[in-house]
Amino acid sequence: MSKAEDIPPEEIPQEQPLKNETKDEIISAAEPVAEAEQPETNNENQETENMEVHHHTHASHGKKNWKNYFWEFLMLFLAVFCGFLAEYQLEHKIERDREKQFINSLIADLEDDEKVLETMTTSEELGIANLDTLMNLLNNASLAKQNGDQLYYVARMGPRYIPFANNSRTFDQLKFSGGFRLIRYPEASNKIMNYYNQFSLLRLLEDNYNHEFDNYKIIAAKVLDPGVLRKQETDKGEILRSTNNAALRTYDTELLKELGFHTLQMNGSRRSKLLILQTLKKNAAELINYLKQKYHLE
Repeated sequence: MSKAEDIPPEEIPQEQPLKNETKDEIISAAEPVAEAEQPETNNENQETENMEVHHHTHASHGKKNWKNYFWEFLMLFLAVFCGFLAEYQLEHKIERDREKQFINSLIADLEDDEKVLETMTTSEELGIANLDTLMNLLNNASLAKQNGDQLYYVARMGPRYIPFANNSRTFDQLKFSGGFRLIRYPEASNKIMNYYNQFSLLRLLEDNYNHEFDNYKIIAAKVLDPGVLRKQETDKGEILRSTNNAALRTYDTELLKELGFHTLQMNGSRRSKLLILQTLKKNAAELINYLKQKYHLE
């Protein structure tokens, strides 16, 4: 028997694992080579893709001609112009709304004026009638003695008047804040200005009347008895007609005529004022109707 046959199988050297290990080592050694070669391939592909992208980019953005610039300019111009139109339309609407607010407020002021003018017209007519009666009594001393109660009453009530206080809040806003530029109709602006310009003449007449009244009171103090005047007053400030045929302090003809002259002056101013009040009342009504029709507010 040979020596090889005497050796047990467990002690025989194992060569196969060495072969397998050799294969693994060979494979492991080969792998880095493959990995090293891979980036090179990727780089080539990436460069190819970049070249393709670069090539397409230049193709899509070719050289512009004048038509391209024209259309770009036209689109930009239209965008800006449309924005301007929208802003202008909005501003125009705001101004029209403000104009309508001013007109509505102005109409309310004119309606207030109408009520005051109606009251003042009645008061002026009554005052003029009292002054007419006073002049007739002062021109005749015997009539003055016979109608003492009436003379004292008209001498007290005739000169009294109500100063006109119109409502001009909206007009003042239009005038001092530049609001008249919002009124788009020149005719409307002219009518409004003409109406309020009439008040300057009315104020002038009232100032003139106050001077005449002061002169009247100087002479009246020499003719009228203050005790009688005091008895005419009530606790509420009302003036009542006396019933005992009160006598004057004097029946001197010259003083009575002088008092009559100042009465005549006041009466003339009151009549002029009445004409202005009636004109204002008529103009206020016409202006209200005009504004309501012009701005379709009815």
